[in-house]
Order: sequence, then structure tokens, then C-alpha cells
Amino acid sequence: LVSRQRIAIPALLATAGVHHHLIRKGLRTAVGLVVESGEPREIHHFCVLAGYGAEAINPYLAFETLAEMKSGFPEEVDDQEVVHRYIKSIDKGILKVMSKMGISTYQSYCGAQIFDSVGLSDGLVERFFFGTATTIGGIGLDEVAEETVRRHAAAFGDDPVLVRSLEVGGEYAYRTRGESHMWGPDVIAHLQHAVRSNQRDEYVAYSRLVNEEAGRYTIRGMFRLKPAEDVGRKPVAIEDVEPAAEIVKRFSTGAMSFGSISREAHTTLAIAMNQIGGKSNTGEGGEEAERFVRMPNGDSKRSAIKQVASGRFGVTTDYLVNADQIQIKMAQGAKPGEGGQLPGHKVDAIIAKVRHSTPGVGLISPPPHHDIYSIEDLAQLIFDLKNVNPAADISVKLVSEVGVGTVAAGVAKARADHITVAGFEGGTGASPLTSIKHAGSPWEMGLAEAHQTLVLNGLRSRIALQVDGGMRTGRDVIIGAILGADEFGFATAPLIATGCLMMRKCHLNTCPVGIATQDPVLRKRFKGTPEDVINFFFFVAEEAREIMAQLGVRSMNELIGQAHILDQTRLVDHFKAKSLNFDKVFFQA
Repeated sequence: LVSRQRIAIPALLATAGVHHHLIRKGLRTAVGLVVESGEPREIHHFCVLAGYGAEAINPYLAFETLAEMKSGFPEEVDDQEVVHRYIKSIDKGILKVMSKMGISTYQSYCGAQIFDSVGLSDGLVERFFFGTATTIGGIGLDEVAEETVRRHAAAFGDDPVLVRSLEVGGEYAYRTRGESHMWGPDVIAHLQHAVRSNQRDEYVAYSRLVNEEAGRYTIRGMFRLKPAEDVGRKPVAIEDVEPAAEIVKRFSTGAMSFGSISREAHTTLAIAMNQIGGKSNTGEGGEEAERFVRMPNGDSKRSAIKQVASGRFGVTTDYLVNADQIQIKMAQGAKPGEGGQLPGHKVDAIIAKVRHSTPGVGLISPPPHHDIYSIEDLAQLIFDLKNVNPAADISVKLVSEVGVGTVAAGVAKARADHITVAGFEGGTGASPLTSIKHAGSPWEMGLAEAHQTLVLNGLRSRIALQVDGGMRTGRDVIIGAILGADEFGFATAPLIATGCLMMRKCHLNTCPVGIATQDPVLRKRFKGTPEDVINFFFFVAEEAREIMAQLGVRSMNELIGQAHILDQTRLVDHFKAKSLNFDKVFFQA
């Protein structure tokens, strides 16, 4: 048993180690693995243990914790009932994950290893997680042991704060003195002050905060841009760098549907992007026909990118011919394997009319397109869409994952004009908590693989690459370009520029600033303007120009795909960061 002197081996390490040892000895089918551990408590924990061989799991500490907590529940329940409810909720979560992966039975899921590893060394993966794909190398057994010892020391130590209470938490929502979040109150305040008053110094403060935090939260935060002299260049005057007015044409807003956000927020983004020559994206909810006509003052509420998702909500011929780009959404970066979902209380009469559905009825897109089961099927849809609107580019939205390069090559051969690689950092109000934290991969991995694969197959010149999912600053844009992106998608940041406070209640229709709601009273609180969004994008473009000048680069085209400019930073002083290996990401194709 675990005690002050005895430290538990991590449950996943032990389970996977035994599972693969038995496979190597040819004995796995003769033995069942049952894990009894205090570690598993969330759905992902159970899924990973099952994925690496656990036929059954006894999360005894979760049961004991619930028995202690039940006195604070709003209704009176006994120990047996509270455990029954917990098991039922975990069962539903596991079934959801299985359905996302197209697996029908638990026995098929057990040992399936449907995971990518991030930050594990090849030696550790080879020994304990054999067959798991890995792009970014990292920690080995020594670091796992070190972290386990540190956690044990904290649990059995003499810290007066932790003796009688747990840490504050804040994993899923912001809490004071809790887990840090990229969009904290200070970051939001600086950005909103910057765009509303067009103050450059406020944006600089925002960018500095975000870029400093990136070293703790993101893969790109551990990248270093080599000085111009180290790559055979000299810094140039900023006047010689491509103007911001040209750079912003590479920007687009994310696919947020009319329905998930209010009409006011949706049209504000469209007007702003049309003014600067960028693109706004309808999302999968269609678009009102009256927006296809210019406003009396010459502005346009028409979204340049029309999305075609698996539910085909709002997709008509009129909708498609009023597009500069038609995007086929294969998946979302924040929740790959799941379709979009709009709760019934957000479907009012107007939303229902645009989506050709019924007011008050929830709308769920299936995870797959039911007419796309191969690259040939995708090519057929691309052909059909090009016949509907020959002038529009056809885009295909993919998610960052190991193997996305192969899919991207197939998309290029299917005669698409554009690929979006979406990372897991992006937020969506319809994403389950399990998906927010545990599904998808950083865009740095998927973008690098897609670009490298397209180059190595002689396909890169045929197609444009866009990256989105957590883009916040000019530095993000520069790193995206270096890894191969021609264009850049922003979603959460423009919403924050228009007033979003990150309440994380998008699905409840109670957004207090009138963005993620269809409530007519709350919509009146929306104060965002197109100028707020325009100011944000020009701030980002100017920051990118400053970095380009330092790198000795005069245009964005000179930067795209130049991965040799990147190096690993040594500024992150953490015992686990020292072993990270980005060689596959930095490969110069």
C-alpha cells in the first residue's frame, strides 16, 4: 500500500508495461488485466487505461471521495446510489469516446491504443507504449520517476496549506489562485483596451503577456526564432517589410455559426473582414440571404467562406454561389470525431429558417459526412461544389494529428484548392469538457507534417495551407508561416476584441455580452464594432512585421516553410522541458 515511505508506480505505466510484456511473451489473451488505483477519476483516465489493456478498473479513491462529498449534494443519496451515478456517467463518457473513434464494443477498444503521444521519448514509447505514434520526443523513465516522487512528496509533505485542504483547481474554468489559463482576466483587459482605444501600448502589453505565458502552455512557446545573422540574413528596416494592409488579407475568422453566436456578432465579424480584404467564415449554420446584398454605405455582411458540414444545415445553391471559398468541414480541432451541436433553446424562428429546421429543436451534425468514406468520395463532393460555383476555391478543414500529412496529400490530389489544419487550442461553446482537454493535437505538429508531406510529394504548389486553433499574436502568425502556413485563422481572439469575457457558458444561451446567445434582451448588450476587430488584426500584422524585420525577411512569402529559422529555446527551466525533441517539427522539407 502507498504510505509515506512507499510510492505508487503510475497506473498507466504499470498497465501498459504489463500489457506489452504479455504480448511479447505471447500470453496476453490468457490473462485479464484489472487495475485498482486511486489515480483514475476523469473519463480520459479510464479511456487511456482501457486503451492500453485494462479490461476492468476499480477507481477506489473516486468512490471514497464521493462518499465524503455526498453530504453536500442538493438531494439525499446513499453511498450505493452515488457510486452508481458516477459509474453511469463514466460509462457514457467512454461510450462517447468509442463512438468518436468508430468502435462498437469495449473489447475492441481495450488495447486499441488510439492515442498520439506528445513529449515522450522514443525509448519510453518503445518499451511501454509500443506502436503509439509520436512526433515530439521528450521525457523518459527517469523524468516519470522524478515527477512521481515530487507528487508523493507534496501529498505526504508538511505544507500547511495542503495538510487540510486540496489545491484550488480551476482546470476547466478560471479560479483565483487556481490553474492558469491563456485567456486570463489581465490578458482580456489589455486586448479590449487596446482595440477600443486603438492604443498600441496596450496591445504590446497584451502580446507580451500572451507570449510569455506561451512558454508554459504551448509547443510554440518553446520555440526560438534564430537571429537573422544565424541564418545568413541581415535585419531590414521595417519600412521595407510587406505592409500590414497586405498581411491582413491572409487572415480569416474561425467557423462560428449563426446560431452559436448572435446575428450582431456574426455580422460584425463579416463587415470587419470584408473591409480589410480578409475572410469571415459562416460556420455550419447557413447565412441569411439578405446578407448577400451590400449595405447602403457600401459595407458587406456577406461571409466570404461558406462552410459545408456533415449536417448540411443551411446549405443551398444560393448559399454556395455567394461564396469566395467553400469549406468542407471534416472535423473540428477542439473536438475531432464529433459533429457540431446547437442546443434547442438557441434555435429560434430565424435560426430555424436559415437552417431549414424546426424552432426549439436541437441540431446535431453527425461526426462523419455520410457521403464521404474515401478520398474518391471527397473528390466527388469537391467536383460537385466546383460545378455549383466555379469561381470559388474549395477548402477542406482537417485536424492536427499524426498522419494528417497523408490525408492532406489525398486532399490535394482530390483537386481541392485550400486546406485548413486546426489545432486543439481553439475554443468551441459546444465542445464537451473531455474533448476540450484531451482531444486533438497542437497545430504546430499537424501543420508541420502537412507542409512537409505536400512538399515531399510535389504537391505543395497546388494548394494553400491555413492554420487555426488558438492564434493570438503576431508571433503565432510568424511561427505558423515558418511551419508552412499561407493563411491564418482567428476565432476566440476576435470575439474577445468585440467584448467576450470568457464566461465559458456559450452553450447555455446566457452570454452576458450578447455574443453567444439568441436571447433578444441579452443581444442588446452587444457593444462590439467592426473597428474593434480591424484594430486587432492590424495590431497583429504590425507585430508580425516587426518580427519579420528582425529576421531580415521582407515578405510573408519569403518566410513560409523556412523551418530552419526555428530552434528550441532553453529558457524554460523545468526538468521535463530539457528533454523535449522537436527535430520532426523543425525538419526542412
